[in-house]
Amino acid sequence: MRIVIAGGHGQIALRLERLLTARGDQAVGLVRRPGQAEDLRAAGARPVVCDLESASVRQIADHLAGAGAVVFAAGAGPRSGAARKETVDRAAAVLLADAAQTAGVRRFLMVSGKGVGDEPPLGTDPVFAAYLRAKEQADADLRSRESLDWTILRPGRLTDDPGTGRVALAESTPPGDVTRDDVAAVLLALLDEPGTAGLTLELTGGDVLVADAVRSAAVG
Repeated sequence: MRIVIAGGHGQIALRLERLLTARGDQAVGLVRRPGQAEDLRAAGARPVVCDLESASVRQIADHLAGAGAVVFAAGAGPRSGAARKETVDRAAAVLLADAAQTAGVRRFLMVSGKGVGDEPPLGTDPVFAAYLRAKEQADADLRSRESLDWTILRPGRLTDDPGTGRVALAESTPPGDVTRDDVAAVLLALLDEPGTAGLTLELTGGDVLVADAVRSAAVG
């Protein structure tokens, strides 16, 4: 299966690309800068330079043609300001969903974040509050699209510890961390489980094997 990943140079995306390649799928990563391409090739993915802050729906849809699924794993990054939370974390996600609909690709995974959907507490850093609101707006837009088989994944605080292969995955989970390795493994399993379409799932480290956790979360 051909899987297109927006934010293809991100830490979760590169891990997912390695997993897809290892099992024989074709991973395609959309990246902003040509200099990022070699890292994707090293992960076994095909890089495509496409800036989601300037590309049109038609241009992106052309890159999605023939894909079995799309993953939005892009983000403005922790050093960006509030303006780029709007242009990347919200607007680019909406644009990718528009392109998926145009290209006729139904399966769409959104990497969101635990705490998205809650009003930021008083005293929250303004840029982080802008990020939370941008992600919630992007998630809400995706939930409104009946023509997409979407799943929204909201991981807890991300770590670079080695993956354990065991997680907690549900509509609501207690606060907790999760490794980027395990997030990528869950995304891979979600791609194979159509019963998770239409669900918003929180993810933290836990005691349940990834395959079992995704199977338990599935509807039907």
